[in-house]
Amino acid sequence: MIKVGMIIGERYEILEKIGTGGMSDVYKAKDHKLNRFVAVKVLKQEFSENANFVSKFRIEAQAAAGLMHPNIVNVYDVGEEEGIYYIVMELVEGITLKKYIEKKARLSVKEAISIAIQVSMGIEAAHNNHIIHRDIKPQNIIISKEGKVKVTDFGIAKAATSNTITSNVMGSVHYTSPEQARGGYSDEKSDIYSLGITMFEMLTGRVPFNGETTVAIAIKHIQEEMPSPRDYVSEIPISVEQIVFKCCQKSPDRRYQSMGELIIDLKKSLMTPDEDFVKVVDADEEASTRTISDKDMAQIKKQSEKRDSMEEALHLRKEKDVKKSVQKKYVVVEEEEDEDEDEDYEDYEIEEEEEEDSYDSKMEKLTTVLAVVAAVLIGCIVLFLVGRAFGLFDFGFLTAQEETVEEEEEKPQVQMIEVVGKNIDDVKVSLLNLNLTPEIEYKESAEYEQGIVMEASVNPGTMVEEGTNIILTVSAGSEGVEVPDVVGLTEAEAVSSLEQKGFVVNKTDGYDQYIKEGSIVSQSPDAGTKAPSGTAVTIRISKGVENTKVRVPDVIGKDEMEAMSILVEAGLQMGVVSEVNNENAALSGLVCYQSYSVGSYVEPGTTVDISISIGPIQSTYRFSESIAAPTPEEDPNYKSGTLVTVTLMADDGTQLLSTQVTDFPVPQQNITGIKINTGYILFQYQNVIEPTTVTNEDGSTTTIEGSTENKEVRRAVTFTAE
Repeated sequence: MIKVGMIIGERYEILEKIGTGGMSDVYKAKDHKLNRFVAVKVLKQEFSENANFVSKFRIEAQAAAGLMHPNIVNVYDVGEEEGIYYIVMELVEGITLKKYIEKKARLSVKEAISIAIQVSMGIEAAHNNHIIHRDIKPQNIIISKEGKVKVTDFGIAKAATSNTITSNVMGSVHYTSPEQARGGYSDEKSDIYSLGITMFEMLTGRVPFNGETTVAIAIKHIQEEMPSPRDYVSEIPISVEQIVFKCCQKSPDRRYQSMGELIIDLKKSLMTPDEDFVKVVDADEEASTRTISDKDMAQIKKQSEKRDSMEEALHLRKEKDVKKSVQKKYVVVEEEEDEDEDEDYEDYEIEEEEEEDSYDSKMEKLTTVLAVVAAVLIGCIVLFLVGRAFGLFDFGFLTAQEETVEEEEEKPQVQMIEVVGKNIDDVKVSLLNLNLTPEIEYKESAEYEQGIVMEASVNPGTMVEEGTNIILTVSAGSEGVEVPDVVGLTEAEAVSSLEQKGFVVNKTDGYDQYIKEGSIVSQSPDAGTKAPSGTAVTIRISKGVENTKVRVPDVIGKDEMEAMSILVEAGLQMGVVSEVNNENAALSGLVCYQSYSVGSYVEPGTTVDISISIGPIQSTYRFSESIAAPTPEEDPNYKSGTLVTVTLMADDGTQLLSTQVTDFPVPQQNITGIKINTGYILFQYQNVIEPTTVTNEDGSTTTIEGSTENKEVRRAVTFTAE
C-alpha cells in the first residue's frame, strides 16, 4: 500500500497523489539519488495480483523505458517492492488533452493539427522501436505548461488487452479501433485509428461514437459509418476532414500506413487547408488493382451481406465453367499445369473458322492466337472473381455447377458459450469477441443477484451464424432501481440524482430550441423504468438554440495590425483603439484588452474594441517648496536685488518653472505629476563689479573700471512622491 512519505526503490520519496486511472495511481515523488522530481505510476492491487498481467506489464514498461523523444513522457525506471509494481517517469507539469478540450469546448483547427503533429511524432518514434501504444486517447496526452505535447502510458495497453478486458479497462472504448473491438490483432495502424478519433474530438468537442454501454460503443466502431466532423463544425477545412476519415477507415489497409505519411498530410493541411489533397482509398477503386489476399477474403466473408464463402467457391469452380463466360468463338481445353513446356500443340483443340490464306507459318499464327486467348482469359477471370467478391457482378443466374456450390456453402458459424449465471459485463465482451451481438433485457428476480444473466435466447453449444443477436435476460434483483426523471434539470442536478440511485452517467449534447442551455433534454432509459444499480443512463444536455454566431478569437498580445487581421478573418470588425497603462511590461505596444472575452459567441460583424498598452503606470512626484536666493557658498559675489532668472528642471529634461525675480525667496510652488524624482534649480544672473582705485608704490593711484560677470548657479533638488 503506497502512502505519502514512504520511500520505494531506496530512492523515490512519495510526496503526493496527483492522478488516478483505471489500472494505476500516479504520485509525485522526489528522486534523492538524482535530486529531481519524478512521477511514479503504481499498478492497482487488483492487477498486481494477476501474475500474467504483471509479467507482460513489466516487459512492455521496460521496452518503453528505452524510448527517448521530446513528445513522449520518458520512462526512467521500472521496479517492484513488496508486491507494489511501479514505473518511474518524467514529471510533466500541465493538464491532459481531455481536460484541455473540456476547458475550451473544442480547439481551433490550427491548434488541433499542431497537437496532432506532435502526438504523431511521439508515436512514430515508438513505432520505429517496434512499440505499439494501443491506448491512444486524450487522457493519455499531456500538454505541459510550456505548451509541449507529450504522449504517456506506453506499455500498459498491451498488457491489458492480453487479458480479459473488464468494464474498468474498457474506458478507452470511445477511441478503440474496429480490430481491437473485435479482440483481434492490432498493430501500428490501430494507433492511427485512435489518433483519428482523438482529432475528431479536438475539432468538435465530442467523440464520434457514443452509447449506453461499452459494448454498444464497440459495435458502432465495427459497424457504423464514421460521421463527418464538418457536420458539427462547418468551418473545418476539407483536407482536415479527409485526414480524419483516412485515419478512421474500418479496414487497416485503407488507413495511413505509417505515422510518417500522416505527419506529411497534417503539415500540408496547415499550409493549404482548403486543398483536397488527401488520398482516401475507395473500396471499388482498390478492388480494381489489388490482389485479394487470404486476409482480405476473410474480411469480405464477414462483411458481405450474403456472407459468401469465397475460398470454397474458388476451389470448387472448374476452369472450363469460367471459360464459358469468355468469347464463344474460342474453346480452350488446357492440360495439367505441371506438364513440360515443350508439349505438342496437338494437346489443344481450337475450334475456329479457318481461312485459307498465304500466311507461311501456321505455327506462328497459332502461337499468336493462343497468347491473345490466354491474356483475355486471365484478365476476365481476375476481373470476374474480384467483381464477384465485391458484389459487382451479381447476376440473377448461376451455372448449374455454381448453383451446386451455392447450395453447399455455409455462412461462418460460431459455437454459443455458456452465459447463464455469469456477470453481464463479462458476457457482453465474450459475445462481442465471438462476433455475436448481445441484446439485454432486465427482469426482476429473487433467485439471481443483480447483473447476473438468467437466460439466453440460444443454448450453449449451439452453432449460430456470426452476427446473430443473442437476447440475454439479466437479473435486476428482487427490486430493480427506478430510474429518476431528470429531464429539465441542470446537468449537475441530473448527475447528482442519478448517481445517488447508483447509476452511471453517460453524457451527450445537442441544440434544443425549448430547453435552456445546460439543462437535460432527454434521458435513456426513460424515467420510471427499472434497471439494476450500476446501469449506464445516458443524458442529453441542451446547448441552447443553435445559431450562427461567431466565436471571438484571442488577440491579446498581438500588435494592432495583426489583431485587426485576426478579427476580420473571424468575421468581426475592429472598433475603437485606445491607449492605456498596463502593469505587464511585456505587453507594451501590444493589445492588452479586448471588449469581448475570448471564446464567447457574438453576431457576425460585431465591433470589438481593443486597448494598446503604453506600459505600466508610472509613479509621480511633486514640488511644494519656496526657492531661496543663491547662498554665499554658491556665489560669494551675489548681491541682493540682482535680477535673477530662476528655472526648475526635472532630470528627464522637463521644464517645470521659469521666472525672473529680484526678491527672494520665490513664493512656494505646487507643481505635481512630475515623472521623475530628481531635478535641479538653475539661477542665471549678472554680477556687477564696481570701479576701484588702487595706490601704487610710488604713491600714485590707478583707477580700475567697473565690469559685469554672467553667472550660473545649479542647485540639486529631490522631489516628493505623491
